[in-house]
Amino acid sequence: MFRTVTRPTRRVALALGCAAVLGLGLASTAPASAAPAVDPNDRYTAEEIHTFLGDFYGEHGPGDFARKYGISEHLKEKVAQSEGVDVLLCAQNEPRSIDIGPVSTAQSAGVGYATVTTHWGDQGQDTATFTAYVALDATRPIQLQDTDCEATG
Repeated sequence: MFRTVTRPTRRVALALGCAAVLGLGLASTAPASAAPAVDPNDRYTAEEIHTFLGDFYGEHGPGDFARKYGISEHLKEKVAQSEGVDVLLCAQNEPRSIDIGPVSTAQSAGVGYATVTTHWGDQGQDTATFTAYVALDATRPIQLQDTDCEATG
């Protein structure tokens, strides 16, 4: 399961409250004493996106909760149309481990993106990469918007 990104708004308080009621046990990404970095335009920051992607992908790929609630409607349609390949991982099976690269933000396009590296093989030495995209608009829940499997290596 992925953590909720801490933002000083009623939206987060409501989400955390709902999560507590549902028993989801979501954790904050910032220490209680630290003030989170907040974009003045109410957009997700690169740090928040990196945290989300790390939680979303975990060590071996997104779980059922992330697959259901952590992706956009566009991506849900893309997943439904893709037979034989997991478009969230740009693969056919589960990797040994996953690393999230640095996040870049394209303010004019309203997206943040990062290279996701999947490790395969007995020792995880074989790798493949793809790009994951997240919308910057913090008025919506943070979700994976799309993946670009063409970047696979």
